[in-house]
Amino acid sequence: MLYRISRIFEWLIITAICLTLFTYSSPRATSEFDRVRAYTRNIEFDYISWMLNAARIKIQQGAVGMPGYLNRASSKVAVSDFLFVTQQINQADDALNRVYADPSITDKVAASAQIRAELAMLEKQHSQLAPIAEAILQGQVSQVAADFGLATLGQPIPTISFHSTAVPDALIVSPRDHIEEVANISLVPGLSVDQQAALEDRVDKGLNVSSLVVPIGGVGVYPTMIMQTTDLPWLVSTIAHEWTHNYLTLRPLGMLYDASPELRTMNETTADISGTEIGAEVMKRYYPEYGSAPLPTFGLAAFPKISPNADNAAAPPPFNFNAEMHTTRVHVDALLAQGKIAEAEAYMEQRRQVFVQNGYYIRKLNQAYFAFYGAYADVPGGAAGADPVGPAVRALRAQSKSLADFINRIAWMTSFDELKKAVGQ
Repeated sequence: MLYRISRIFEWLIITAICLTLFTYSSPRATSEFDRVRAYTRNIEFDYISWMLNAARIKIQQGAVGMPGYLNRASSKVAVSDFLFVTQQINQADDALNRVYADPSITDKVAASAQIRAELAMLEKQHSQLAPIAEAILQGQVSQVAADFGLATLGQPIPTISFHSTAVPDALIVSPRDHIEEVANISLVPGLSVDQQAALEDRVDKGLNVSSLVVPIGGVGVYPTMIMQTTDLPWLVSTIAHEWTHNYLTLRPLGMLYDASPELRTMNETTADISGTEIGAEVMKRYYPEYGSAPLPTFGLAAFPKISPNADNAAAPPPFNFNAEMHTTRVHVDALLAQGKIAEAEAYMEQRRQVFVQNGYYIRKLNQAYFAFYGAYADVPGGAAGADPVGPAVRALRAQSKSLADFINRIAWMTSFDELKKAVGQ
Protein backbone atom coordinates (compact mmCIF):
# COMPACT_ATOMS: atom_id res chain seq x y z
CA MET A 1 0.00 0.00 0.00
CA LEU A 2 2.78 2.44 0.91
CA TYR A 3 4.52 1.61 -2.38
CA ARG A 4 1.38 2.41 -4.35
CA ILE A 5 0.84 5.66 -2.49
CA SER A 6 4.46 6.69 -3.08
CA ARG A 7 4.09 5.94 -6.79
CA ILE A 8 0.97 8.10 -7.01
CA PHE A 9 2.80 11.01 -5.36
CA GLU A 10 5.73 10.44 -7.72
CA TRP A 11 3.41 10.74 -10.74
CA LEU A 12 1.89 13.94 -9.39
CA ILE A 13 5.25 15.53 -8.58
CA ILE A 14 6.90 14.61 -11.88
CA THR A 15 3.85 15.70 -13.87
CA ALA A 16 3.90 19.08 -12.11
CA ILE A 17 7.62 19.47 -12.82
CA CYS A 18 7.22 18.60 -16.48
CA LEU A 19 4.27 20.95 -16.87
CA THR A 20 6.40 23.75 -15.44
CA LEU A 21 9.46 22.91 -17.52
CA PHE A 22 7.58 21.93 -20.66
CA THR A 23 9.79 23.74 -23.15
CA TYR A 24 10.72 21.34 -25.90
CA SER A 25 7.12 20.83 -26.99
CA SER A 26 6.18 24.51 -26.75
CA PRO A 27 8.62 26.94 -28.35
CA ARG A 28 9.75 30.09 -26.59
CA ALA A 29 7.20 32.88 -26.52
CA THR A 30 8.22 35.32 -29.22
CA SER A 31 6.38 37.80 -31.37
CA GLU A 32 6.97 35.50 -34.34
CA PHE A 33 5.50 32.57 -32.44
CA ASP A 34 2.42 34.60 -31.51
CA ARG A 35 1.98 35.67 -35.14
CA VAL A 36 2.10 32.06 -36.29
CA ARG A 37 -0.48 31.02 -33.69
CA ALA A 38 -3.00 33.26 -35.44
CA TYR A 39 -3.10 30.51 -38.06
CA THR A 40 -3.11 27.48 -35.73
CA ARG A 41 -5.15 28.24 -32.59
CA ASN A 42 -8.13 26.14 -33.69
CA ILE A 43 -6.03 23.07 -34.55
CA GLU A 44 -3.42 23.01 -31.77
CA PHE A 45 -2.90 19.85 -29.75
CA ASP A 46 -4.09 19.87 -26.11
CA TYR A 47 -1.11 18.52 -24.16
CA ILE A 48 -2.53 19.24 -20.73
CA SER A 49 -5.59 17.03 -21.25
CA TRP A 50 -3.48 14.32 -22.82
CA MET A 51 -0.97 14.28 -19.96
CA LEU A 52 -3.66 14.18 -17.28
CA ASN A 53 -5.43 11.29 -19.02
CA ALA A 54 -2.16 9.40 -19.60
CA ALA A 55 -1.14 9.92 -15.96
CA ARG A 56 -4.48 8.51 -14.84
CA ILE A 57 -3.96 5.44 -17.03
CA LYS A 58 -0.46 4.91 -15.67
CA ILE A 59 -1.61 5.22 -12.05
CA GLN A 60 -4.24 2.56 -12.73
CA GLN A 61 -1.59 0.30 -14.30
CA GLY A 62 0.68 0.76 -11.28
CA ALA A 63 -2.15 -0.07 -8.88
CA VAL A 64 -2.74 -3.40 -10.66
CA GLY A 65 0.96 -4.24 -10.38
CA MET A 66 1.41 -5.47 -13.95
CA PRO A 67 3.33 -7.31 -15.29
CA GLY A 68 5.44 -8.76 -12.49
CA TYR A 69 3.72 -12.12 -12.73
CA LEU A 70 4.87 -12.72 -16.33
CA ASN A 71 8.04 -14.64 -17.16
CA ARG A 72 10.26 -13.65 -20.09
CA ALA A 73 8.50 -15.91 -22.62
CA SER A 74 5.05 -14.67 -21.61
CA SER A 75 6.23 -11.07 -21.72
CA LYS A 76 7.49 -11.55 -25.24
CA VAL A 77 4.14 -13.00 -26.32
CA ALA A 78 2.28 -10.07 -24.75
CA VAL A 79 4.42 -7.55 -26.63
CA SER A 80 4.03 -9.50 -29.87
CA ASP A 81 0.23 -9.59 -29.50
CA PHE A 82 0.20 -5.84 -28.86
CA LEU A 83 2.24 -5.13 -32.00
CA PHE A 84 0.05 -7.47 -34.08
CA VAL A 85 -3.16 -5.70 -33.07
CA THR A 86 -1.49 -2.35 -33.72
CA GLN A 87 -0.69 -3.56 -37.23
CA GLN A 88 -4.31 -4.59 -37.79
CA ILE A 89 -5.51 -1.18 -36.62
CA ASN A 90 -3.14 0.54 -39.04
CA GLN A 91 -4.43 -1.62 -41.89
CA ALA A 92 -8.05 -0.90 -40.96
CA ASP A 93 -7.34 2.84 -40.78
CA ASP A 94 -5.75 2.67 -44.23
CA ALA A 95 -8.77 0.84 -45.63
CA LEU A 96 -11.11 3.41 -44.09
CA ASN A 97 -9.10 6.28 -45.58
CA ARG A 98 -9.24 4.65 -49.01
CA VAL A 99 -13.03 4.43 -48.84
CA TYR A 100 -13.39 8.12 -48.00
CA ALA A 101 -10.84 9.11 -50.64
CA ASP A 102 -12.56 7.15 -53.42
CA PRO A 103 -14.83 9.53 -55.42
CA SER A 104 -16.69 6.57 -56.95
CA ILE A 105 -18.13 5.58 -53.55
CA THR A 106 -21.18 7.74 -52.88
CA ASP A 107 -22.46 6.20 -49.63
CA LYS A 108 -19.24 6.17 -47.66
CA VAL A 109 -20.94 5.43 -44.34
CA ALA A 110 -22.52 2.24 -45.64
CA ALA A 111 -19.39 1.20 -47.55
CA SER A 112 -17.23 1.60 -44.45
CA ALA A 113 -19.62 0.07 -41.90
CA GLN A 114 -17.83 -3.27 -41.66
CA ILE A 115 -14.41 -1.62 -41.51
CA ARG A 116 -15.55 0.69 -38.72
CA ALA A 117 -17.02 -2.24 -36.77
CA GLU A 118 -13.76 -4.17 -37.09
CA LEU A 119 -11.80 -1.07 -36.10
CA ALA A 120 -13.91 -0.62 -32.96
CA MET A 121 -13.25 -4.25 -31.99
CA LEU A 122 -9.53 -3.86 -32.62
CA GLU A 123 -9.37 -0.64 -30.59
CA LYS A 124 -10.99 -2.46 -27.68
CA GLN A 125 -8.43 -5.26 -27.93
CA HIS A 126 -5.64 -2.69 -28.16
CA SER A 127 -6.80 -0.91 -25.00
CA GLN A 128 -6.71 -4.25 -23.16
CA LEU A 129 -3.26 -5.24 -24.42
CA ALA A 130 -1.57 -1.84 -24.22
CA PRO A 131 -1.23 -1.58 -20.41
CA ILE A 132 0.54 -4.93 -20.19
CA ALA A 133 2.81 -4.40 -23.20
CA GLU A 134 3.69 -0.85 -22.15
CA ALA A 135 4.53 -1.98 -18.62
CA ILE A 136 6.75 -4.77 -19.99
CA LEU A 137 8.64 -2.43 -22.32
CA GLN A 138 8.98 0.19 -19.59
CA GLY A 139 10.51 -2.42 -17.32
CA GLN A 140 12.93 -3.63 -19.96
CA VAL A 141 14.13 -0.15 -20.88
CA SER A 142 14.36 0.73 -17.17
CA GLN A 143 16.52 -2.30 -16.45
CA VAL A 144 18.94 -1.46 -19.25
CA ALA A 145 19.08 2.22 -18.26
CA ALA A 146 19.82 1.19 -14.67
CA ASP A 147 22.51 -1.25 -15.79
CA PHE A 148 24.04 1.56 -17.84
CA GLY A 149 24.33 3.65 -14.66
CA LEU A 150 21.40 5.99 -15.29
CA ALA A 151 19.66 5.27 -12.00
CA THR A 152 19.42 6.36 -8.38
CA LEU A 153 19.25 3.46 -5.90
CA GLY A 154 18.60 1.16 -8.84
CA GLN A 155 15.71 3.17 -10.29
CA PRO A 156 15.85 5.61 -13.23
CA ILE A 157 14.55 9.02 -12.14
CA PRO A 158 12.06 10.03 -13.46
CA THR A 159 10.55 6.56 -13.74
CA ILE A 160 10.47 5.43 -17.37
CA SER A 161 6.87 5.67 -18.47
CA PHE A 162 5.28 6.02 -21.90
CA HIS A 163 1.90 5.75 -23.55
CA SER A 164 1.44 4.62 -27.15
CA THR A 165 -0.97 6.89 -28.96
CA ALA A 166 -1.66 8.96 -32.05
CA VAL A 167 0.87 11.78 -31.87
CA PRO A 168 0.49 15.36 -33.08
CA ASP A 169 2.21 16.76 -36.11
CA ALA A 170 4.36 19.86 -35.70
CA LEU A 171 4.28 23.09 -37.68
CA ILE A 172 7.87 24.29 -38.01
CA VAL A 173 8.59 27.89 -39.01
CA SER A 174 11.92 29.39 -40.09
CA PRO A 175 12.85 32.75 -41.58
CA ARG A 176 13.56 32.60 -45.30
CA ASP A 177 16.91 34.41 -45.15
CA HIS A 178 18.52 31.94 -42.74
CA ILE A 179 17.78 28.59 -41.12
CA GLU A 180 16.43 28.83 -37.58
CA GLU A 181 13.43 27.30 -35.84
CA VAL A 182 11.42 30.29 -34.59
CA ALA A 183 8.19 28.37 -33.98
CA ASN A 184 7.29 24.74 -33.34
CA ILE A 185 3.58 24.32 -32.79
CA SER A 186 1.96 20.94 -32.16
CA LEU A 187 -1.16 20.29 -34.21
CA VAL A 188 -4.00 17.83 -33.77
CA PRO A 189 -3.17 14.50 -35.43
CA GLY A 190 -4.89 13.40 -38.59
CA LEU A 191 -4.62 16.51 -40.77
CA SER A 192 -4.66 15.47 -44.42
CA VAL A 193 -1.76 16.34 -46.72
CA ASP A 194 -4.00 18.88 -48.44
CA GLN A 195 -4.80 20.53 -45.10
CA GLN A 196 -1.12 20.61 -44.16
CA ALA A 197 -0.14 22.17 -47.48
CA ALA A 198 -2.93 24.76 -47.23
CA LEU A 199 -1.79 25.74 -43.72
CA GLU A 200 1.82 26.08 -44.88
CA ASP A 201 0.73 28.22 -47.82
CA ARG A 202 -1.26 30.57 -45.58
CA VAL A 203 1.59 30.94 -43.09
CA ASP A 204 4.25 31.42 -45.80
CA LYS A 205 2.28 34.07 -47.67
CA GLY A 206 0.95 35.81 -44.57
CA LEU A 207 4.27 36.05 -42.72
CA ASN A 208 6.86 35.74 -45.52
CA VAL A 209 8.48 32.74 -43.83
CA SER A 210 9.30 29.13 -44.59
CA SER A 211 7.02 26.59 -42.89
CA LEU A 212 6.55 22.84 -42.90
CA VAL A 213 4.25 20.40 -41.12
CA VAL A 214 6.41 17.46 -40.01
CA PRO A 215 5.56 14.09 -38.46
CA ILE A 216 7.04 13.31 -35.07
CA GLY A 217 7.63 9.96 -33.42
CA GLY A 218 7.26 10.99 -29.80
CA VAL A 219 7.16 13.84 -27.32
CA GLY A 220 9.04 14.03 -24.02
CA VAL A 221 6.08 15.01 -21.85
CA TYR A 222 5.36 12.81 -18.83
CA PRO A 223 4.36 10.07 -19.38
CA THR A 224 6.11 10.30 -22.72
CA MET A 225 4.00 10.14 -25.84
CA ILE A 226 5.09 7.54 -28.42
CA MET A 227 3.62 7.01 -31.87
CA GLN A 228 1.75 3.75 -32.41
CA THR A 229 4.03 1.48 -34.42
CA THR A 230 4.78 -2.15 -35.19
CA ASP A 231 8.53 -1.50 -35.45
CA LEU A 232 9.85 -2.86 -32.14
CA PRO A 233 13.49 -1.69 -32.54
CA TRP A 234 12.27 1.81 -33.33
CA LEU A 235 9.79 1.69 -30.45
CA VAL A 236 12.29 0.79 -27.73
CA SER A 237 14.84 3.32 -28.98
CA THR A 238 12.17 6.02 -29.00
CA ILE A 239 11.03 5.12 -25.48
CA ALA A 240 14.63 5.63 -24.35
CA HIS A 241 15.03 8.79 -26.46
CA GLU A 242 11.98 10.49 -24.96
CA TRP A 243 12.83 9.36 -21.42
CA THR A 244 16.24 10.97 -21.89
CA HIS A 245 14.40 14.24 -22.46
CA ASN A 246 12.62 13.67 -19.12
CA TYR A 247 15.99 13.04 -17.48
CA LEU A 248 17.51 16.18 -19.00
CA THR A 249 14.47 18.30 -18.14
CA LEU A 250 15.36 17.96 -14.46
CA ARG A 251 18.85 19.32 -15.22
CA PRO A 252 20.15 22.57 -16.78
CA LEU A 253 20.53 21.33 -20.37
CA GLY A 254 16.91 20.23 -20.58
CA MET A 255 15.61 23.30 -18.77
CA LEU A 256 17.35 25.45 -21.40
CA TYR A 257 16.18 23.30 -24.34
CA ASP A 258 14.75 26.20 -26.32
CA ALA A 259 17.11 28.93 -25.15
CA SER A 260 19.18 28.73 -28.35
CA PRO A 261 19.44 26.59 -31.52
CA GLU A 262 22.74 25.17 -30.21
CA LEU A 263 21.18 23.99 -26.94
CA ARG A 264 18.27 22.41 -28.79
CA THR A 265 20.70 20.45 -30.96
CA MET A 266 22.68 19.42 -27.89
CA ASN A 267 19.47 18.09 -26.30
CA GLU A 268 18.21 16.23 -29.36
CA THR A 269 21.58 14.74 -30.29
CA THR A 270 22.11 13.55 -26.71
CA ALA A 271 18.66 11.94 -26.70
CA ASP A 272 19.39 10.33 -30.08
CA ILE A 273 22.64 8.81 -28.83
CA SER A 274 21.02 7.61 -25.61
CA GLY A 275 18.01 6.15 -27.42
CA THR A 276 20.16 4.31 -29.92
CA GLU A 277 22.49 2.77 -27.32
CA ILE A 278 19.79 1.80 -24.81
CA GLY A 279 17.46 0.59 -27.55
CA ALA A 280 20.13 -1.60 -29.10
CA GLU A 281 20.85 -3.23 -25.74
CA VAL A 282 17.15 -3.85 -25.08
CA MET A 283 16.84 -5.61 -28.42
CA LYS A 284 20.00 -7.63 -27.84
CA ARG A 285 18.98 -8.68 -24.35
CA TYR A 286 15.24 -9.31 -24.68
CA TYR A 287 14.56 -9.75 -28.42
CA PRO A 288 17.70 -11.31 -29.94
CA GLU A 289 15.64 -12.96 -32.68
CA TYR A 290 15.39 -9.56 -34.38
CA GLY A 291 19.08 -9.86 -35.30
CA SER A 292 21.85 -7.30 -35.07
CA ALA A 293 20.67 -4.84 -37.74
CA PRO A 294 21.38 -1.24 -36.66
CA LEU A 295 18.46 0.83 -35.43
CA PRO A 296 17.17 3.44 -37.87
CA THR A 297 18.22 7.03 -37.23
CA PHE A 298 15.50 9.40 -36.09
CA GLY A 299 15.87 11.57 -39.18
CA LEU A 300 15.42 8.78 -41.69
CA ALA A 301 12.41 7.38 -39.83
CA ALA A 302 10.36 10.27 -41.22
CA PHE A 303 11.00 9.39 -44.85
CA PRO A 304 9.31 6.25 -46.18
CA LYS A 305 11.16 4.71 -49.09
CA ILE A 306 9.42 4.46 -52.45
CA SER A 307 10.54 2.47 -55.45
CA PRO A 308 13.00 4.52 -57.52
CA ASN A 309 12.66 4.68 -61.26
CA ALA A 310 15.05 2.39 -63.13
CA ASP A 311 15.29 2.75 -66.90
CA ASN A 312 18.16 0.33 -67.42
CA ALA A 313 19.58 -2.81 -65.89
CA ALA A 314 22.85 -1.22 -64.78
CA ALA A 315 22.84 -0.70 -61.03
CA PRO A 316 23.72 2.91 -60.13
CA PRO A 317 26.04 3.69 -57.23
CA PRO A 318 24.26 3.49 -53.87
CA PHE A 319 22.49 6.71 -52.95
CA ASN A 320 23.88 7.97 -49.64
CA PHE A 321 21.03 9.91 -48.04
CA ASN A 322 23.09 11.47 -45.25
CA ALA A 323 25.91 12.55 -47.54
CA GLU A 324 23.56 14.03 -50.13
CA MET A 325 21.51 15.85 -47.51
CA HIS A 326 24.71 17.22 -45.96
CA THR A 327 25.83 18.54 -49.35
CA THR A 328 22.42 20.14 -49.86
CA ARG A 329 22.39 21.88 -46.48
CA VAL A 330 25.93 23.25 -46.88
CA HIS A 331 25.12 24.75 -50.28
CA VAL A 332 21.82 26.21 -49.05
CA ASP A 333 23.60 27.87 -46.11
CA ALA A 334 26.16 29.35 -48.52
CA LEU A 335 23.46 30.78 -50.81
CA LEU A 336 21.49 32.25 -47.91
CA ALA A 337 24.64 33.82 -46.46
CA GLN A 338 25.02 35.65 -49.79
CA GLY A 339 21.41 36.85 -49.63
CA LYS A 340 20.37 34.62 -52.54
CA ILE A 341 17.06 33.47 -51.10
CA ALA A 342 15.28 32.72 -54.39
CA GLU A 343 18.28 30.77 -55.67
CA ALA A 344 18.45 28.75 -52.45
CA GLU A 345 14.76 27.87 -52.62
CA ALA A 346 15.01 26.86 -56.29
CA TYR A 347 18.03 24.71 -55.45
CA MET A 348 16.19 22.98 -52.59
CA GLU A 349 13.29 22.09 -54.87
CA GLN A 350 15.73 20.71 -57.44
CA ARG A 351 17.42 18.61 -54.77
CA ARG A 352 14.08 17.43 -53.39
CA GLN A 353 13.30 15.91 -56.77
CA VAL A 354 16.66 14.11 -56.70
CA PHE A 355 15.80 12.55 -53.32
CA VAL A 356 12.38 11.46 -54.58
CA GLN A 357 13.92 9.91 -57.70
CA ASN A 358 16.24 7.92 -55.45
CA GLY A 359 13.47 6.53 -53.30
CA TYR A 360 13.06 9.08 -50.48
CA TYR A 361 9.68 10.77 -50.45
CA ILE A 362 10.21 14.31 -49.18
CA ARG A 363 7.10 16.40 -49.69
CA LYS A 364 8.83 19.74 -49.26
CA LEU A 365 12.48 20.68 -48.78
CA ASN A 366 12.90 24.19 -47.39
CA GLN A 367 14.42 26.25 -44.61
CA ALA A 368 11.91 24.90 -42.07
CA TYR A 369 12.86 21.34 -43.00
CA PHE A 370 16.50 21.99 -42.15
CA ALA A 371 15.59 23.96 -39.02
CA PHE A 372 13.79 20.90 -37.63
CA TYR A 373 15.79 17.90 -38.84
CA GLY A 374 19.14 19.63 -38.48
CA ALA A 375 18.93 19.32 -34.69
CA TYR A 376 19.15 15.50 -34.84
CA ALA A 377 22.88 15.10 -35.36
CA ASP A 378 23.82 11.79 -33.75
CA VAL A 379 25.42 10.56 -36.98
CA PRO A 380 27.75 12.43 -39.37
CA GLY A 381 26.24 14.23 -42.34
CA GLY A 382 22.55 14.79 -42.81
CA ALA A 383 20.40 17.89 -42.44
CA ALA A 384 22.73 19.53 -39.90
CA GLY A 385 25.22 20.34 -42.66
CA ALA A 386 28.37 22.00 -41.34
CA ASP A 387 26.80 22.84 -37.96
CA PRO A 388 29.56 22.12 -35.39
CA VAL A 389 27.21 21.26 -32.51
CA GLY A 390 26.46 17.67 -33.48
CA PRO A 391 30.12 16.71 -34.00
CA ALA A 392 30.98 18.23 -30.61
CA VAL A 393 28.28 16.17 -28.87
CA ARG A 394 29.52 13.03 -30.60
CA ALA A 395 33.10 13.90 -29.59
CA LEU A 396 32.03 14.19 -25.95
CA ARG A 397 30.40 10.76 -26.16
CA ALA A 398 33.58 9.30 -27.66
CA GLN A 399 35.64 10.79 -24.84
CA SER A 400 33.30 9.52 -22.11
CA LYS A 401 33.90 6.16 -20.47
CA SER A 402 30.20 5.25 -20.50
CA LEU A 403 26.79 6.47 -21.67
CA ALA A 404 25.97 7.56 -18.11
CA ASP A 405 29.21 9.51 -17.85
CA PHE A 406 28.44 11.26 -21.14
CA ILE A 407 24.84 12.14 -20.24
CA ASN A 408 25.70 13.31 -16.74
CA ARG A 409 28.45 15.58 -18.10
CA ILE A 410 26.42 17.22 -20.83
CA ALA A 411 23.25 17.44 -18.71
CA TRP A 412 24.82 20.17 -16.55
CA MET A 413 26.03 22.32 -19.43
CA THR A 414 24.31 25.62 -20.11
CA SER A 415 25.93 26.69 -23.38
CA PHE A 416 27.66 25.44 -26.50
CA ASP A 417 30.83 27.18 -25.28
CA GLU A 418 30.94 24.79 -22.31
CA LEU A 419 30.67 21.83 -24.66
CA LYS A 420 33.44 23.14 -26.91
CA LYS A 421 35.70 23.63 -23.91
CA ALA A 422 34.94 20.11 -22.69
CA VAL A 423 36.03 18.56 -26.01
CA GLY A 424 39.02 20.85 -26.48
CA GLN A 425 37.70 22.99 -29.29
